[in-house]
Amino acid sequence: MIDRRLLTNFDWKVLALILLIAGIGVLNIHSASASYKLVGLPYSLKQFYWLVIGSGLVLIVCSVDYHILEDFSYWFYGTLLVFLLLVLAVGRTSMGATRWIHLGFFSMQPSEPMKIVIIMTFARYFARNHAVNLLGWRDIWKPLLLLGLPALLIAKQPDLGTAIMVCLVAGTIILAVGVRWSLVVSMVVSSLPIIYVAWHYLLRGYQKNRILNFLDPERDPLKSGYHLIQSKIAVGSGGIFGRGFMQGTQSQLRFLPEQHTDFAFSVFAEEWGFVGTMILLFLYMALVLWGLHVASRCSDRFGTLLAVGVTAMLFWHVVINIGMVIGLFPVVGVPLPFFSYGGTSMITSMIGAGLLLNISMRRFMF
Repeated sequence: MIDRRLLTNFDWKVLALILLIAGIGVLNIHSASASYKLVGLPYSLKQFYWLVIGSGLVLIVCSVDYHILEDFSYWFYGTLLVFLLLVLAVGRTSMGATRWIHLGFFSMQPSEPMKIVIIMTFARYFARNHAVNLLGWRDIWKPLLLLGLPALLIAKQPDLGTAIMVCLVAGTIILAVGVRWSLVVSMVVSSLPIIYVAWHYLLRGYQKNRILNFLDPERDPLKSGYHLIQSKIAVGSGGIFGRGFMQGTQSQLRFLPEQHTDFAFSVFAEEWGFVGTMILLFLYMALVLWGLHVASRCSDRFGTLLAVGVTAMLFWHVVINIGMVIGLFPVVGVPLPFFSYGGTSMITSMIGAGLLLNISMRRFMF
């Protein structure tokens, strides 16, 4: 029998906030894909279906006590690790990347749910392994090993953006637990030779071009620098109030690549201008602040770290995606949560939101 206190403490306002952001995203995808010649369902309708499925998953996630996840987190981790290996072996290749695996009735991108699973794994590890003082090398070598395996497999696909996201989320949890300054300095110093080796031996040509184009977008304006230049034009042409819904020239005339996925924010900025983008950013800020509030009020360590991790996932997605489309970061293919087109991304974001709601509604029980 469901405890009535759970329904009383369910935060309906936050669920409405999430659905509002996602609803705006569906309308934006409709505008971004209006000029496409499609066979089958429109992207906006598909996104709406994923939103409905994601909303159902939020309720399912909320119905299960999140403490159960602590016991199963390593099992989830191992299962997704196997899926990541299968992706490299028998995965579907599209546009030079192998990121999807076919599972009968649908295809799955295991790197997306790994973001949630790595949060669960790190939350369990640090909940059960308390350091006497701030964390040092002896305290984090095992978590770094747990992080390194999926991060390398994801980067191998190649999907550098998702690999970076997984590392950022895990790193945020480590910082929330507390680390020594000596550890931070030594990690920065040790990363320098890793960056050198990655640049010369690991990164592919197009990945190097994205970094070089970030530093100088005009070096190859018609090829590798095209995405960033057109995105900045779209954002800048929105002005204060924007051109209006479905009136953006960059999107309707198809100058902007990937305009319904990675560059969905550019479409929105052109149509709704500075005022519209500030409203959208305010909605995201409210969601992140609420997530931090949930973490601060949680009564157990696992729940606190789980809330910190999910909030960090949403925060870094927003920061990197928007920074990417306005030229503050290199283009790495990170979607805007609840907003960019993509079923796996929507499901992952909604599960994360469900976890936060789950922790919030059970904060009084422990």
